[in-house]
Amino acid sequence: MSEKTLTRTNKDSCDTICYDEALVQRMQPEVEKVNGVELIFKALSDATRMKIAYALTLEKELCVCDVANIIGSTTATASHHLRLLRNMKLAKYRKEGKLVFYSLADDHVHQLVSIALLHAKED
Repeated sequence: MSEKTLTRTNKDSCDTICYDEALVQRMQPEVEKVNGVELIFKALSDATRMKIAYALTLEKELCVCDVANIIGSTTATASHHLRLLRNMKLAKYRKEGKLVFYSLADDHVHQLVSIALLHAKED
């Protein structure tokens, strides 16, 4: 183990800095695997997009016009948010004539939204 001594006044961190060098070298490449994953959470961190994603967990698919009315926005605003969700591969769409219907990309997105909602409701 490598060790450095440092006095801290912060109660929520170590008073001494020491680390397991082998552990750190083994873990650093592993944690690099999450690079880019934060973009999923960034996309869902917007309240409007989260509402849209949640609405899409409740209904298999929704028309852009329905989404706009559900979230109380214009169709342009709804389209903008839906397009971002689609570009982040969180949603997919299909055209039917002049209508565009969106759905969640897969069950993983449904699970993320559902778990986030459950976590937020915990006391």
